[in-house]
Amino acid sequence: MNVPQELKYSKDHEWVRVDGNTAFIGITDFAQDQLGDIVYVDISVQEGDEISEGEIFGSIEAVKTVSDLFIPVSGKIIEINEELNSAPETINSDPYGEGWIIKVEMSDTSEYDALLDAAGYQEVAG
Repeated sequence: MNVPQELKYSKDHEWVRVDGNTAFIGITDFAQDQLGDIVYVDISVQEGDEISEGEIFGSIEAVKTVSDLFIPVSGKIIEINEELNSAPETINSDPYGEGWIIKVEMSDTSEYDALLDAAGYQEVAG
């Protein structure tokens, strides 16, 4: 299981990478492995939408199941990874890079600070 040290994690298996006040959000290597082959990413928010920590922002459909996506930090949606529309399997091959799902302008950085570090996430994921 690949768990980069520089990222923060939610108990719902999302990762967060921060650049200034922008949070890149995706699902973890563990999550994509558990889901199996990802065939569709359905994002239910739009750029400009405000979203609160813990809300569902979409779902991921895999061959085996469908899983909701929960936003780990509150803020405004500033970009959705449109590449996933035609290549959702990018999440399987590069979950922490090109497989990011959305970018959020954070409204409360204390939520980021409260997320799990790599060691804490490894305990949750087993």
